Amino acid sequence: MLRDFVKAAKPEKDELERRIEEEQAKLAANQIRVKDAKVPVMVIFEGWGAAGKGGVLAKVIKDMDPRFFRVVTMHARPSEVEQRHPFLRRYLVEIPEAGKFKFFDTCWMREVTRERMRGVLDEDAYDSRIDSINMCERQLVDSGYLVMKFFFHIGRDEQRARLDRLLADENTSWRVNDDDLWENDQYDTCLRVYDRYLRDTNRSSAPWYIIDSKNRNWATLQVLEFINMGIDVAIHNRGIAAPLRQNIFALNHTEPLASIPLDKTMDEDAYRAELKALRTRLNQLHYEVYHKRIPVVIAYEGWDAAGKGGNIKRVTSGLDPRGYEVHPIASPEPHELARHYLWRFWTRLPKSGHVAVFDRTWYGRVMVERLEGFCSENEWRRAYNEINEFEKELVDAGTVVIKFWVQIDKDTQLARFTDRQNTPSKQWKITEEDWRNREKWDEYEAAINDMIRKTNTTFAPWHVLESVDKYYARIKAMRIVVDELERACGKKD
Repeated sequence: MLRDFVKAAKPEKDELERRIEEEQAKLAANQIRVKDAKVPVMVIFEGWGAAGKGGVLAKVIKDMDPRFFRVVTMHARPSEVEQRHPFLRRYLVEIPEAGKFKFFDTCWMREVTRERMRGVLDEDAYDSRIDSINMCERQLVDSGYLVMKFFFHIGRDEQRARLDRLLADENTSWRVNDDDLWENDQYDTCLRVYDRYLRDTNRSSAPWYIIDSKNRNWATLQVLEFINMGIDVAIHNRGIAAPLRQNIFALNHTEPLASIPLDKTMDEDAYRAELKALRTRLNQLHYEVYHKRIPVVIAYEGWDAAGKGGNIKRVTSGLDPRGYEVHPIASPEPHELARHYLWRFWTRLPKSGHVAVFDRTWYGRVMVERLEGFCSENEWRRAYNEINEFEKELVDAGTVVIKFWVQIDKDTQLARFTDRQNTPSKQWKITEEDWRNREKWDEYEAAINDMIRKTNTTFAPWHVLESVDKYYARIKAMRIVVDELERACGKKD
């Protein structure tokens, strides 16, 4: 894209200034349209060092309302803490809310291309990063985001002249770093890597715009015009459903929930003895996981009153409290609803060496949100594939992902509901919503069977916990966690 880039004809000075003013005014008006249509806008500025991204950005936002946009600078080198999370996380936590703009002064391109040229990423690792970025941008666009990507292009001699001017002034010399000088020195190598990256991530849903940056006003006009055109298209497409995509991941065979026997039991003495032994083993493994910096995600879903809370309590009783966190997932808060539905889970992922336990999860999209009409049919149908992609990102980053479905039958649920309602100390556990959901048991069961069948991947399989006998379910969960952690630590195949 850079090698065969053909420059457009630059307007004369007077026309250029007039058109910039017109496009700035149009963008200010479009900002209101974006706010009213609740379109989140993500604008990414990439390019050569000293290409003028900052100066153009200042002119782009000149007439915009600062209450509804933010500018964020993403450094090419992730911090030590950021390195302890999956690659995409530090970028995704920054995505804008619906109706707002977020301008990125560099994004994932800078990190990936820098690490590729410095030998940190081999060919396979680079390809994996490209797949992650394309997946992420596609998910954002499918959910209604406008993603605008600009690469500011200048020639080698022009870059050298700009760097020299910055270095000659003590007030601007700080803006030039070793990476900028290295980039100019290795311009041809960088050109090849940048060109390949742009081609690899140029998709119709989130295309690259190459900006001729030799003249700042001309670069500003190009960016303004493209952003305004992008907004027109995004608002026009607002009501159009995104395409559904085929699953590309290997799935394990599943049986319908109704066919799973629930007669498994464990007597109390055996339960107490094994619980003690498993706690000791889990505690030992937790320290090893921490030492080896392995992140662990334990996800719980299940019927109301199935015993998730008690199960979580027993699993975490074997963990060091300094190294785990339990996330009870309720209805999303307004700032969470205003972003991609997976955002609130990306923000809760554990650091390497830590454990995150989710009491309800991202699977709400294909259960309660599906059945209660909190999302469209297109959105929940897309979610199966999006969730598989999300979990694959975690696993590829070295995360142990353990998913539990806590299963009971309808009669057991009724008995537990009744006990809760009639026991003062337990009444806080039962709500009218629980009773309403119970009336939709058959609909929920069909949705859950769909969920397990379509997301029971080989890399993040479901484990069904037969929980009519809570003792049995708790021990089974702890055995599975121990087995998975031992496997992650290399103690079993």
